[in-house]
Amino acid sequence: MARLPAGIRFIVSFSRDQWYRAFIFILTFLLYASFHLSRKPISIVKGELHKYCAAWDEAEVRFSSQSSKAGYVTPHQLLDNKTDCGWAPFDKDNYQQLLGALDYSFLCAYAIGMYLSGIIGERLPIRYYLSFGMLASGAFTALFGLGYFYDIHSLGFYVVTQVINGLVQTTGWPSVVTCLGNWFGKGRRGLIMGVWNSHTSVGNILGSLIAGYWVSTCWGLSFVVPGAIVAAMGIVCFLFLIEHPKDVRCSSTLSTHSKGYENGTNRFRLQKQILNSEKNRPLDPEMQCLLLSDGKGSIHPNHVVIVRGDSGGGTAAISFTGALKIPGVIEFSLCLLFAKLVSYTFLFWLPLYITNVDHLDAKKAGELSTLFDVGGIFGGILAGVISDRLEKRASTCGLMLLLAAPTLYAFSAISKMGLEATVAMLLLSGALVSGPYALITTAVSADLGTHKSLKGNAHALSTVTAIIDGTGSVGAALGPLLAGLISPSGWSNVFYMLMFADACALLFLIRLIHKELSCPGSAAGDQVPFKEQ
Repeated sequence: MARLPAGIRFIVSFSRDQWYRAFIFILTFLLYASFHLSRKPISIVKGELHKYCAAWDEAEVRFSSQSSKAGYVTPHQLLDNKTDCGWAPFDKDNYQQLLGALDYSFLCAYAIGMYLSGIIGERLPIRYYLSFGMLASGAFTALFGLGYFYDIHSLGFYVVTQVINGLVQTTGWPSVVTCLGNWFGKGRRGLIMGVWNSHTSVGNILGSLIAGYWVSTCWGLSFVVPGAIVAAMGIVCFLFLIEHPKDVRCSSTLSTHSKGYENGTNRFRLQKQILNSEKNRPLDPEMQCLLLSDGKGSIHPNHVVIVRGDSGGGTAAISFTGALKIPGVIEFSLCLLFAKLVSYTFLFWLPLYITNVDHLDAKKAGELSTLFDVGGIFGGILAGVISDRLEKRASTCGLMLLLAAPTLYAFSAISKMGLEATVAMLLLSGALVSGPYALITTAVSADLGTHKSLKGNAHALSTVTAIIDGTGSVGAALGPLLAGLISPSGWSNVFYMLMFADACALLFLIRLIHKELSCPGSAAGDQVPFKEQ
């Protein structure tokens, strides 16, 4: 009898549980990538909402002087009341402030909503909550683009649309992180989440390409098409998202040793007790399971079952102040505030900067700006791998932030030397800026949310994630706003602001870095436990 084909042997070499995990990994990746896909068009369209008019003005002066005797009209007069400088009301001299107001409206609403989203999402089915958020986000993203087709020139319309869109998009992050946490354990967390977190850059790249395709011809479609994609992914989420392994009778990461059961109101969470205290670096649960499955080790961890109920019994939800007492939460939250300030300033203003400096049209500038996100993919994965190997999250973030400061200083000067220099600086800056941002929002948040002193508190991960990412979103709101206020005085001043923010992010990590270096083997979430009153 002939052997099975190599491809079939490869397929059957994976268990049913592994295939489900791979499916959830890919699905949550695509779902959150679609959120970022819908955030990117505004940065691409900025170059079309306000166009550089100096060339028109010079041509008009020459045209007027040569044809005034002949009674000709100027190009502006031929266009009736419309202007060559873009789309009203963004065609005025204060267009940076108006465009910055759009960014601030979205990001401020996102920051406020993030603190509430984790609490709301914890009490609703993830699939319903995330599907609703994606459908609503798709609708309001498309609504912004409809302003083009219905010739809407009210600043209030675009601001309100951005505010509501920012609020509904907060449903995404807590949902996908919780779902992924249900399916994956702690082993190789930095690498797994580093790869998974590249959805941010993939979404930004796709959003730039899609928006750039229509930006010069019909910028309304630059929003309508991404909005339709997000809404379509919301339907996919409703039809295919599996919240927990038990929903399809799959084993959790630890269930090869102990089983848990979950009904509608109570969840049985498996929590590994601390192993022998004499071991300096005990293995995480997922690695123990891998050793057992390979037959190379014999570890018999003892598990306890923690019951969380809505009726008041079991483990109570951790308080906001209790979550702040977890060692490292405040430091990483403030670090992320400044790191996200830098990242989102690039996200929302980079295409316009490239348009002004390299004198490219909006489409080409949008396509070129995707290189920053390409660098971000490698930066996030590299940060995860290094932090896993060294088991030092803060030190990894600190090193990348330290290298990012001189890179940002050089960016404004080197990027003016030509297209090749711009490409190189975009890749390098993207890796160094996005690496710490990606590590803190994923692996670090998960480490702190599963701190050993929490003793299996099921609410902790959601609360800690909301605190860290919510604080970071405050910086994400401030960055584009400050860029809009500072850019009229020169783009070099914007880069000085980014360098200062990078230095502040590094400053808040110094204490944690000192602890890591003085205590070998320590990492985020491994510091001295606290006792909540």
